[in-house]
Amino acid sequence: MRWWKGAQGEWWVIAQIALIASVLVLPPAGPGWPRALRLLALPLGAGGLLLVVLGAAALGSSLTIFPRPRTRGRLVREGIFGMVRHPIYGGVILLALAWAVWRMSLLHLGLAVIVALFFAAKARKEERWLVDRFPDYTDYRRRVRAFILRP
Repeated sequence: MRWWKGAQGEWWVIAQIALIASVLVLPPAGPGWPRALRLLALPLGAGGLLLVVLGAAALGSSLTIFPRPRTRGRLVREGIFGMVRHPIYGGVILLALAWAVWRMSLLHLGLAVIVALFFAAKARKEERWLVDRFPDYTDYRRRVRAFILRP
């Protein structure tokens, strides 16, 4: 099947690239924030980066940018995936939020919310494919949260 038909979720990837690019290139806008809030950007960004790295490492050869799982991929439930189903998406959301705080921009805060909504929708699409591909995904989904780590 051709890529433009979206069998792997190609349109999700194109939208994701466009959204992340807008977060990175748009100038800050909105009323100023207290500069002390900038200190929150570092732990938010570090947490986001950690989630992305741990998620990518745990997926290994099953990692794909597309929401449809790889044909030869396996269902990863260990490591960070034992605590959260979508650590990479959650990490990108935290990075977008960290960038908004660092830029002290209401526009970027709004974009971070859009990033979160986008990844929630992409995760729902991905999970439909995961349920079809891995029969035990339904049980895994009941036990493990989507984005938020359990205390």
